[in-house]
Amino acid sequence: MDSAPLKGGRGSATMVQKCKLCSRESSIDILSQTIKPYNAEDSEKFKTIVEFECRGLEPVDFQPQAGFAAEGAESGTPFNDINLLEKDWNDYDEKTKESVGIYEVTHKFVKC
Repeated sequence: MDSAPLKGGRGSATMVQKCKLCSRESSIDILSQTIKPYNAEDSEKFKTIVEFECRGLEPVDFQPQAGFAAEGAESGTPFNDINLLEKDWNDYDEKTKESVGIYEVTHKFVKC
């Protein structure tokens, strides 16, 4: 998780963006201590997996990409570098001799 410095030495944020019209600086910071796993028992329901501190910006969409990881629920087989760009992923678990996957990734943002 990279961070960029905020103008005036006010700390840093995960994403800093400057308005081209008014030069106002806005930021979104991923609160790393709020990152939580999404497990098999959470399947088919929404769960808070991360929180953001937003100043002047509001997220409206999420595009999952590479870097996700999973573990076989029954076998413990690790699956690393999962790419969810297509919002679906599947593989084969050699230990259980079964197909495994993540399907129809959806999201929603909730204001606190």
